[in-house]
Amino acid sequence: MPELRKDPIIGRWVIISTDRGRRPADFIVPKPETRGGFCPFCPGNEDKTPPEILAYTNDRINNKESDSNGDWHIRVIPNKFPALRVEGELERVGDGVYDMISGIGAHEIIIDSPNHDDTLATISTKQFEEMLWAYISRLKDLRRDTRLRYVLIFKNHGEAAGASLEHTHSQLIALPIIPKRVAEELDGSLSYYKYKERCIFCDIIRQELMQKSRVVSENKHFLAVTPYAPKSPFEMWLLPKEHCSNFEDTTDKHMSSLAEIFSEVLKRMDKVLGNPPYNYILHSAPFHKDMHRLAHYHWHFEIMPKLTKTAGFEWGSGFYINPTPPEEAAEFLRKAKI
Repeated sequence: MPELRKDPIIGRWVIISTDRGRRPADFIVPKPETRGGFCPFCPGNEDKTPPEILAYTNDRINNKESDSNGDWHIRVIPNKFPALRVEGELERVGDGVYDMISGIGAHEIIIDSPNHDDTLATISTKQFEEMLWAYISRLKDLRRDTRLRYVLIFKNHGEAAGASLEHTHSQLIALPIIPKRVAEELDGSLSYYKYKERCIFCDIIRQELMQKSRVVSENKHFLAVTPYAPKSPFEMWLLPKEHCSNFEDTTDKHMSSLAEIFSEVLKRMDKVLGNPPYNYILHSAPFHKDMHRLAHYHWHFEIMPKLTKTAGFEWGSGFYINPTPPEEAAEFLRKAKI
């Protein structure tokens, strides 16, 4: 029997279409052929990209920033074709019912590995951890720009998920506004906090740990679950068990645990779905001074395999149709031998 499920944070409804019930094998598609040719992200081609903002090299100590000269683990560069630009003044203009803000922000590329053939499911947990530290380094640096309100960190893996280059990389876009989806989470979690005086994310974590049916993996510090009302089949959320609203407040003792479970769930997804295209996003508290270390908000990663297409009903209604119940997806992922 199909079900309509409501996301408890933002109130979005999802149809779990069990009559269409699709198992992992139904989603596996032939692997795309490698494109080959010149890659600007490979070592030795540093002069073909904009000058680096940050590089972690073999001789770095305590995350020291250094020029790379081909000897790097992680490299951060400006996007050659940025959606927004750092240069300029932040201006707000009204035109009757319309509003416009000048395109101030930042658009950066985080090259996750020097090896062209790596994926985040194949790199070492140490390399994964360094990538996460690079995220935090950039968040802390961009926070100092008072024009900016939010930084969205995301990854597009595979051409179907929006990746224009094969070499593994993630991106960040810094914005002078808070994105609508994040604002919805902030508003929804604040309403819950005002009513119950508890963080809704913390309550979700407690309930998922009790019920277990949607838990994919856990360790001492983190939990990976398929959410109750997922937008897409095999969607996963990765959350810290301890309340924390800002990703950049993650401590040294927790970062290795995060890298381990993040790497593990991507391996599980690859095993079950055959290296699918996917996106992940980081949602963290905004930069605004009144929104630091929020009692009602909880940072988290959302991982979404690109297995279905958004069509007319989804665009017109705001609903999503998901043919795989999250409980079944979690079971497949839990049982995957990696």
